[in-house]
Amino acid sequence: MTLHYRLRSAVRFSTTALFFAAPVALNAQASGAVARDTILVATLAPKVPLPSEAATAAITKFSFIAYGDTRGRHDGEDIQAEHHLVVESMLQTIKATAATDPIRFVLQSGDAVVNGGNARQLAVSYVPLINRLTQEGGVPYFLSVGNHDVGVSTNLNDVRRQTGLRNYFTANANLIPAEGSPRRLNGYPTYAFGYGNSFFIAFDSDIPDDSVQFAWVKAQLEGLNRRRFVNIVLFFHHPPFSSGPHGGATIETQALAIRNKWMPLFRQHHVRLLLAGHEHLYEHWVERYTDATGTHRLDQIVSGGGGAPLYAYTGEPDLRAYRNAAAAEKVTLEHIARPSPDPGGNPFHYVIVHVDGAKIDVEVVGVDWGRGFQPYRSGQASMSDDKRPPQP
Repeated sequence: MTLHYRLRSAVRFSTTALFFAAPVALNAQASGAVARDTILVATLAPKVPLPSEAATAAITKFSFIAYGDTRGRHDGEDIQAEHHLVVESMLQTIKATAATDPIRFVLQSGDAVVNGGNARQLAVSYVPLINRLTQEGGVPYFLSVGNHDVGVSTNLNDVRRQTGLRNYFTANANLIPAEGSPRRLNGYPTYAFGYGNSFFIAFDSDIPDDSVQFAWVKAQLEGLNRRRFVNIVLFFHHPPFSSGPHGGATIETQALAIRNKWMPLFRQHHVRLLLAGHEHLYEHWVERYTDATGTHRLDQIVSGGGGAPLYAYTGEPDLRAYRNAAAAEKVTLEHIARPSPDPGGNPFHYVIVHVDGAKIDVEVVGVDWGRGFQPYRSGQASMSDDKRPPQP
C-alpha cells in the first residue's frame, strides 16, 4: 500500500459570511433555509447523485472529503460558526478541483450536533450547512452516527437513542441508502456503498457489541467482489486507538470492543482505511500485520476537527494487550502523526482522500487560523510498505 500526504492550508474566512434566513414556512427547505421554529426536515438530495455501483465499475481514480465532529457551542440557536468555516473551505476545494480532480462525495464520522435528540439543533444549526454542500457543492453527503447523535446507551430501546435515530433518519432520508436496500441494515444507521474500485461502510460504533450489526457488516465484506473493490474504507465515530481525552490512559468501552471484535474482522478482509472522529484533533495510526497472503497495512485516521471544541494530546494508549492478542499476525502499530498537547495546535480541518488504483493519498486542509498546520514532520509523507496490489 502506498499513502502520500500533502498539506494544504485553507484561507481565513470571516464569520460575517454566515447565511441564515428569517423564520419561514416548511416548504422553504427548497432554498436551503430552515426556520428556527420548524420541525426537522430532510437535507436536500445532492444535485449530482451518487451513480449506481454498476455505473462506476471502471473508475479507479477519484477523490472524496472526510471529516467529523461538527457540533457547535450554540446548536439550536445559530448556524454552527466553526463548521461554517469548514464548509466554506470545502466548497472552495470542490470548485477549485472540479475540472481536474473532482470531489465525488463527503463522509462525516459523527456528532453532527450536541444533542441529536433535539430536532431544533439539527434544523437550525446543521442541515442548512449540509444543504450548501449538496446544492452549491453538488456532492453526496454521508453521515455516520456518533454518541452526541444517538446517545451513549447500548440499549437499542433507550428513549434517547430512539429519538436521536428518528431525527437522524429524517435528516438523512435523501442521503443514505433507503430502508430495504441491500446496502442498508434496516432499523440501524448502518449502510454501505460502492464507488469505483472502493467500498465504503458506515457503522454505529456506539453499539459495537451488537450482534445484528456485526453480522451485517461481516456479510457485506464476505460478499464483496475483491477483484473490483480493491480498497475497503470504513467510517465511524469511536477510534480504536487515540491519544486525546477519549484515549491515552483512558480506554472507553466502544474503543475496547472495536479493538477486540472489529479489528480482527478488518484484518481478515484486508480493510485499507479507517476514518474516525470523537477526538477533536488530527492523528494517524498505521497497523501492519502478516497473514497467509503476505504483509499488509491498515491505516486509521482520526479527523475530528469539523467545528466541535478542540482537544489536545493526553498521552499514548497502552496497546500491549491488543498486540499480544494478535501476536500470531505479528501486529505492530505506529503513531505517525500525533496531535499537539496544546489545543491551539490542533486546528479545525478536513482531509481530501485521493484514490488512484491501489494507492491512496490523503491531503490535510487546515481551516481558518490553521494555516501552516503540519500534522507530519513535514508538509508531506510517503509510505510504500508493499507496492503489490492488495491480496483478496
